[in-house]
Amino acid sequence: MAKVTPVEAVAEYERKLDAPEGFELPDLGGEPLEPRVFTSIYHDTADRSLAHAGITLRRRTERGRSLWQLKLPAGDARLELEEVGGPAGAPKSIAQLLVAHLRHGPVAPVAELRTRRHGALVARNGSTAEVTIDDVSVMDALRVVEEFVEIEVELKQGKPKQLGAIANELEHAGARPTDGTPKLFRVLRLPVDDRAPTGPLDALRIQLRAQLRTVLANDPGTRLGRDPESLHDMRVAVRRSRALLRAGQPLYANDVSGLTEELRWVGEKLGAVRDLDVLLERLRAETEDLDPADRTASRALLRTLERRRTSARTALLKVLGGDRYFALLDRFAAEVDALTPSGVDVTLDDLAKRELKKLRNAVRATGAEPADDELHALRKRGKRVRYAYELAGKDAVVKRAKALQDVLGEHQDSVVAETTLRNLSSAPERAIVAGRLIERERARRASARIGWRKAWNRLARTAK
Repeated sequence: MAKVTPVEAVAEYERKLDAPEGFELPDLGGEPLEPRVFTSIYHDTADRSLAHAGITLRRRTERGRSLWQLKLPAGDARLELEEVGGPAGAPKSIAQLLVAHLRHGPVAPVAELRTRRHGALVARNGSTAEVTIDDVSVMDALRVVEEFVEIEVELKQGKPKQLGAIANELEHAGARPTDGTPKLFRVLRLPVDDRAPTGPLDALRIQLRAQLRTVLANDPGTRLGRDPESLHDMRVAVRRSRALLRAGQPLYANDVSGLTEELRWVGEKLGAVRDLDVLLERLRAETEDLDPADRTASRALLRTLERRRTSARTALLKVLGGDRYFALLDRFAAEVDALTPSGVDVTLDDLAKRELKKLRNAVRATGAEPADDELHALRKRGKRVRYAYELAGKDAVVKRAKALQDVLGEHQDSVVAETTLRNLSSAPERAIVAGRLIERERARRASARIGWRKAWNRLARTAK
């Protein structure tokens, strides 16, 4: 699949609030913004695949100009892409990011919103935000079927935490906090499955469906490649799915080995890129404070890793554009829905304790100076414990398991970094800078070797 880069792609940090009709902004000390009127026609698939993944696609018209806008989840922000286009359909550069959602059918208009916007540009402690009041009319042809007022506080420059201070002032003036649900989702009124699980297997299904939604939510951002966290979150969801299927095996009678193997396959492709992202970020930070000569030599190391990442990403995009990946998404949904009870009387706490027992036995078998691969194996077992206790809803234990995972993860990252540096240090000018970086990695590794048992002891105590 050929790569087409959208014209614009920016991270959008914002806070949303509800307001009563006729609400006016308090004096925030800002400069008035020019009033605007625009119409947004939102598009989605017949099964609302985009909305369920937290993605919005719309064509906005204002003063005769037509823009297609795609908003993707990006951690605590949203990534917004824009490109000029008409009513015939989304531009190719945007549509090709949504192929996982379009595999069962095209998008079509699902809602039309007309917005009258006014507000102010507000400065706070070095940050600047647009604070706007949107009077929104939900349209059915030329008829208004619903109206509501929404306030948006969107960061334009500075630190996202400043949005909270402005939002607090608006609340004091009568605005009401919301969960940040985009306008479209309020209009569509998607059904929310907030019922309590009917049993352990139902709880497992709910968690697995959530992982599939996370995969689909981050698929477009992973294809785009602008935010490494999209790929990270997608990979974590794939890993968590495998761990949940493994931990929950006593609950169901189905054979899901084929599904877990396919999840492992796509997880490896995602991991090949993610591991290089982590390594590049690590080494870029480490080389910043080297002397000029060593910093120059380090650039050759980084360029080699960047080429490897480009190659790994090309391979990943080929996978994400293939029939095998799309079949996996369908299989995932179908097999989760088809899980049938095993008849074994076991609770989620039982499953979590079973994973903890395996980790405890592995820790006891670990000597005073464990090999690197032993600690890597403990890290993987620690992840399984974390996911099993997440399923059981034991947040305190989850926190301790994550701490253990982080310490052992730092150790493994250091092992990978040293191995890579050794492989790249054949030239004399590279060998010197690689040696200095390896010294730092060994210091990190030594610290992790001291800290992991403390992290394990805290986890074991909390689990009791």
